[in-house]
Amino acid sequence: MLIEPFDSIQLLVLDVDGVLTDGGIYVADDGSELKRYDVTDGLGIKVWEKLGFSTAIITGRTGDNVSHRAAYLGIGDVSLGSRDKAACLDALLKRRGLSPGNAAFLGDDWPDLPALRRVGYPMAVGNAAPAPAQVARHVIKARGGHGAVREAIEHLLEGKGLMQRALALYA
Repeated sequence: MLIEPFDSIQLLVLDVDGVLTDGGIYVADDGSELKRYDVTDGLGIKVWEKLGFSTAIITGRTGDNVSHRAAYLGIGDVSLGSRDKAACLDALLKRRGLSPGNAAFLGDDWPDLPALRRVGYPMAVGNAAPAPAQVARHVIKARGGHGAVREAIEHLLEGKGLMQRALALYA
């Protein structure tokens, strides 16, 4: 049972800092950065992909930790150092032969606004800045880095009528 607007969503695009992470950055004495990722978000991404959907990352930051996490999760489309998230999104959609209506975006702050305004289903994490939260069609209750991606995926799966199928993967 597909419910508008969920029926057309095939791609979930994620920001990193403040969405996949809590936005904190640990800087070591040698200048290297560490970030904390939530494992429940990772499981949600794996289930989303097992059900035939795709995930991509568009982030303004650079760093090997994002590439490592994306590789572990099997996310092939990763745009690091993006200064224009809407342009990155447009290029991603073109490469995949999708329209903006086929994508959802989960963001948290001002740099995400152009992409949030571009997709068919914009979402914001629970602790998002006011402007992205106002643009979002759905605001996740969870804070970024604390299961927000998982909650967003469950929301999309519920809207698509696929939650039981997702749970059956682990029955």
